[in-house]
Amino acid sequence: MRSRCLAVVLGLVLLLVGGTQTAQAANVLTNPGFETGSLSGWTCSGGSVVSSPVRSGGYALNGAVSSSDYAQCSQTVSLQPSTAYTLSGWVRGSYVYLGVTGGASTWTPAASSYTQLSVSFTTGASQTSVQVYVHGWYGQPAYQADDISLDGPGGNPSGPGVPGSPSVTGTTNSSISLSWGASSGTVTGYRVYEGSNVVQTVTGTTATVSGLGTCTSHTYSVAAYNGTGESAKSAAVTGTTGGCTSTGLPKHALIGYLHASFANGSGYVRMADVPAEWNIINLAFGEPTSVTSGDIRFNRCPVAECPNVESEAEFVSAIRAKQAAGKKVLISIGGANGQVQLTTAAARDAFVSSVSAIIDRYGLDGLDIDFEGHSLYLNAGDTDFRNPTTPVIVNLISALKSLKAKYSANFVLTMAPETFFVQVGYQFYGGAGGGDNRTGSYLPVIHALRDALTVLHVQDYNSGPVMGLDNQYHTMGGADFHIAMTDMIKAGFPVANTGQTFPGLRQDQIAFGLPAAVSAGNGYTAPAAVHQALDCLVKGQNCGGYSLRGGASPAFRGLMTWSINWDRYYGWEFKNSHAPYLAALP
Repeated sequence: MRSRCLAVVLGLVLLLVGGTQTAQAANVLTNPGFETGSLSGWTCSGGSVVSSPVRSGGYALNGAVSSSDYAQCSQTVSLQPSTAYTLSGWVRGSYVYLGVTGGASTWTPAASSYTQLSVSFTTGASQTSVQVYVHGWYGQPAYQADDISLDGPGGNPSGPGVPGSPSVTGTTNSSISLSWGASSGTVTGYRVYEGSNVVQTVTGTTATVSGLGTCTSHTYSVAAYNGTGESAKSAAVTGTTGGCTSTGLPKHALIGYLHASFANGSGYVRMADVPAEWNIINLAFGEPTSVTSGDIRFNRCPVAECPNVESEAEFVSAIRAKQAAGKKVLISIGGANGQVQLTTAAARDAFVSSVSAIIDRYGLDGLDIDFEGHSLYLNAGDTDFRNPTTPVIVNLISALKSLKAKYSANFVLTMAPETFFVQVGYQFYGGAGGGDNRTGSYLPVIHALRDALTVLHVQDYNSGPVMGLDNQYHTMGGADFHIAMTDMIKAGFPVANTGQTFPGLRQDQIAFGLPAAVSAGNGYTAPAAVHQALDCLVKGQNCGGYSLRGGASPAFRGLMTWSINWDRYYGWEFKNSHAPYLAALP
């Protein structure tokens, strides 16, 4: 977090789904060669129709790329489930992509003349539509596209319609009850899905899924079926069984990082001087003795850098006072300069031992994982976030489970990934096709620890534009970015090119992170815009046209900031603006 830069890697390759049947070739796109002389049938940003250069006919698409818009044109069409399709198109320019949103894609780094791109895919068993796209890349010259084709049969109108969005109507310690709106058309029954698995088949519009674990989260969607086939799945809903252990946190919390091992230009803040509004205080940072050692050390800020640093006895005494007042004090591991790669079992064991030693020495309440840079990545072929195989992922999961087990259910575990490692997993996952193998690499860790995780506060800053569940790009600095990025965590989302869906988290596990001031990081958001985002996420109000896929979250946990020190440096604007607002939320 000290000096974060989110690298947007040009060589990322895009996405897809899977299935079985063969399609008879027939282009199902509208205006595939732009021969209407318009963008009819397409939804475009930064696009126009030109008469030169064209590949055939009289017109082609011209994508006017900018530093903040890669000029995407997309079209959504009805298809048949379990059917093979081929998407192809002719493109001209630098870094031009052709693909399926949430699915397969291909690209060319440079084409001085029209070059054909082609990608094949198969629709899922319940998939009845797809969005295809073509786009360039940020900061590159304009691109051209022509004669785009999606070959295969169009959608089958005789199948049942998509059911209404499900809602959770009740929970026990071992069950979740659901209800949903009836599907249109002839319906034989409904299948309740958790991911790709059918967990209930019913004839009505309610179901109770039982046999679940205590305090576990589950995400469900519903599909209707008849003799013709199955509808597309409904929107998803997440429910949590009862029996959860109290965290001891307020319903809506203020979370901040305290520069405990350095000053970073903002000045040192003594633990005793941290204002009472901060509910979780993350000590920044514990760092490894070497990248792969797993041996974490926490060194308090030296007097040469922090002349007003307190003694260790005073530091520990102040921690106890905070805890007596109901605050949680955690050690945060990593940061921008603390690369941690647990490549071996020995490193994993050293991590558990050394982190335990820090927690025990200062009597801390838990652990924050702030792995950045190249700490986490996915090896080639590691495409199932539910069953990861990359050692740095597997060993971190094992280490965190060991620490949670050692310190009991009251152990506070938080994570602060950047959007690149979480939400970007909707478009890119791992290094498929030569892309950046770090994209989405926090997802297996979050998923494996979802029932042990206290709060996930993604850093909504130092980020490039990120595609949300509306398949639009959202840019940091305003309410829209926080709404769209947080909604992805609540609703869950398909993981690129895997055919799997990352399930949403519980409301009380979700917060989002902000810079405390303009000097703390890129993406500072004015208090009024933050409050707009909170109104949308918590109350479902003032969403600015964005439709929440995960619904409102009255139990939304709160806000995180980098950092308490920067907030003090700028006159406590963050604390003074947001602590009262959080306290006033229902």
